Amino acid sequence: MIQMMGAYYLWLLAAHIVFVIFWMAAMFILPRYLIHHQEAVIAGRTDEAAEWGARETKLRHVIMTPAMTMVWLLGLTLAFVGQHWGEGWLHAKLVLVVALSGYHGWAVGYARRLGRGEVRLSGRTLRMLNELPALGVVLIVILAVVKPF
Repeated sequence: MIQMMGAYYLWLLAAHIVFVIFWMAAMFILPRYLIHHQEAVIAGRTDEAAEWGARETKLRHVIMTPAMTMVWLLGLTLAFVGQHWGEGWLHAKLVLVVALSGYHGWAVGYARRLGRGEVRLSGRTLRMLNELPALGVVLIVILAVVKPF
């Protein structure tokens, strides 16, 4: 089975990259949505806050979570098919992907809190947290392409 899948390795890799792009696009935009949502909550603009919440939910359900799921499935398949488990770069990459998945979960949780009117972070903090996915994806791409160890 693994040998048969090996013939499709490049197709699996292409699909993995496409879903990484989808996931990262959503991971870049959701924190911006959270900033606008939070500002609406703080200002007491309940209709606008509800609209931001609806946008966040659609983004999560239509793009973000399905893309993350496919990234994990395809990534693990590539690791098995390519027999990369003993390579240090993959271990480091997995740590970063787990961290991005945790960030994904945090962002979903914070969106739900905002939906209940709970504001826990400053706008500045949210703006700074917005940069974490970019840093993570830069490091992941370097590990996957350069394979430094």
